[in-house]
Amino acid sequence: MLIVADENIPLLDAFFGDIGEIRRVSGRTMSTEDVRDADVLLVRSVTRVDRALLEGSRVRFVGTATIGTDHIDLGWLKENGIQFSAAPGCNANSVAEYVLAVLSLYAERCALDDWSQLSVGIVGVGNVGSELAEKLARLGFRIKLCDPPRAERERETADTFVDLDEALACDVVSFHTPLTRDSQHPTYHMIGERELSGFTSEQLLINAGRGGVIDGVALQARLDQANAPLVALDVWEQEPRISSELVDRVWLATPHIGGYSLEGKVQGTEMIYQTMSRFMGLPVRKQAGQFLPEPALSKVSFTSAADERNAIQIALRACYDPRQDDARLRHAMKAPEDERGAAFDRLRRDYPVRRECSSLKVQLKGTSKSLHDSFRAIGFKLKI
Repeated sequence: MLIVADENIPLLDAFFGDIGEIRRVSGRTMSTEDVRDADVLLVRSVTRVDRALLEGSRVRFVGTATIGTDHIDLGWLKENGIQFSAAPGCNANSVAEYVLAVLSLYAERCALDDWSQLSVGIVGVGNVGSELAEKLARLGFRIKLCDPPRAERERETADTFVDLDEALACDVVSFHTPLTRDSQHPTYHMIGERELSGFTSEQLLINAGRGGVIDGVALQARLDQANAPLVALDVWEQEPRISSELVDRVWLATPHIGGYSLEGKVQGTEMIYQTMSRFMGLPVRKQAGQFLPEPALSKVSFTSAADERNAIQIALRACYDPRQDDARLRHAMKAPEDERGAAFDRLRRDYPVRRECSSLKVQLKGTSKSLHDSFRAIGFKLKI
């Protein structure tokens, strides 16, 4: 059996090496020749999987190690009897922690003693949005949830949700929707000139969902106007050839790595391994936890002298500080224009190991119950 896989999917040998021969290829440039004699195809979001790629091949199973499926022609796969699996929720915690890290930086910028004073509108309450909402609620933030499809499906809890304009009025607005064009509630360019005109300099807009949800041209124009909001973008239109002018104008710019924790990536591999094994009638014997290495930083300690806000900032940034990715992306955008797309892809391909908060044990000596609760809400392991 031949398994053709995106070279950037982690632990391919560990999960699939005893199932078949693995051929690693570039996901961005994957061609019909690469997959013609494959039985299994494993991809990420950078590969468009459709008739143009697979017609004439012998592929019977396609797995994407990502939560999204807008790069997959699901209808064509079904018509041709090709089994498909995604990895919904695999990196939800990673993206939620990315947003928390951005919020920590923003609260510091605003000189807030208590970051939970901020109201947060979450647009798109699927796996990622729900994970983020749960953490923020436990931390005491005021949150407003906007998800029209869920509000329609879950009429008994419809009062849980607000409309888009109400969510956009929050201090911070974070987007976690899929990218859709033909649905009842399309999200492509959902945030355009009208919506952006309502934002003020007292607000932060975060997009760690899909780049096309925000009209990039309209956003760039808004950021050139007075009273513009701060913007943190992890996803961009026209990736990997993103707008260097937009990078220059946003407050925080990262190269689509919100979900790139090691735990998130490995869980994505594990989920498609499990589905493929069941499809082929093979036993499911492997789990992601078997392959996670010891983290570089395993423990931090705080005493009764610790300031609660500073302690949380220190622990969060010990795991992840978005400013490092921001600096790397801005440096990459200094390359000649025709080389920037490749530079963007290299940042993702060569991304340094990033561990989630659950990998860090926090020792607390004589600290308050509220600090214990905050660390638990974020996901740290506690030793009291």
